[in-house]
Amino acid sequence: MVDAARNPDYLHKTADAVQEFLSAFTDFLSLHEETGAGLGRGVVPAVTPRDDADPADISAAGARVSRAAGRAMFASSLTATKVQVEGKPQPVDPIAAWRTVALPKPLLEPGDVIDATEQILGRLEAMELKAAAELPPTSGVEALHPTIWGSAGKLWKDGHFRSAVHSAAEALTAQLRARVEQSGLDATALYGKVFSERDPLLLWPGDPNDLTVKSMRAGLGKYAPGVNMTIRNTAAHGTDEMSAQDAVERLSALSILARWIDECEDVISAQTGS
Repeated sequence: MVDAARNPDYLHKTADAVQEFLSAFTDFLSLHEETGAGLGRGVVPAVTPRDDADPADISAAGARVSRAAGRAMFASSLTATKVQVEGKPQPVDPIAAWRTVALPKPLLEPGDVIDATEQILGRLEAMELKAAAELPPTSGVEALHPTIWGSAGKLWKDGHFRSAVHSAAEALTAQLRARVEQSGLDATALYGKVFSERDPLLLWPGDPNDLTVKSMRAGLGKYAPGVNMTIRNTAAHGTDEMSAQDAVERLSALSILARWIDECEDVISAQTGS
């Protein structure tokens, strides 16, 4: 599961929702006047409608605040920002409790809501900066083979390195299985058959007597099954998270294999010269 506190995009959108709430709450207050200090503090509503305010406008403004509060519902807990209210055992979420300012025995004063909301915004900004600084590096890995990075990219950016490697390996295997029409073979058998010495399904192109071609054909017969067993299988069976360095090395190994597979010819085409 992705940790929301480590996702800069989510934190930024949450801050936008909180800012929307603050603006809507400020507009709501503009249609009211504060009761002020006195014997009624904590008993009568903290704000009351202005005499010249249209009830329909007040109702619409309140609806906008409620909608915005709903969008920002996780901000208080995400930033651990709540208001301690005398006589209440648990601190109060200032966004969820905003409407009490206009009710008898209000939990919060308008200033409480505004101050706490500003603090939430500040904390979200700080959290976003921290999360962005802690994002795994992407320089270089985005240039990997499209099949590999296309499957691994989102998981990589979320910091799920083992899952990124596993997803990329599975995508490459699925692509190869479809190309050679061997849907019934498991991955280990597939790579062994595709690059087998006696009856391969894919061949490195070129003159079979050329030393480089000989090396590539023999090497792929060992490299492809080896990558499957050491990278795909271990990523699938392991439970501990990989480091970014371990993952990028494995993705690179998968990427070069994907590029070599792209360059290989189907055996029928290679034999007919088409």
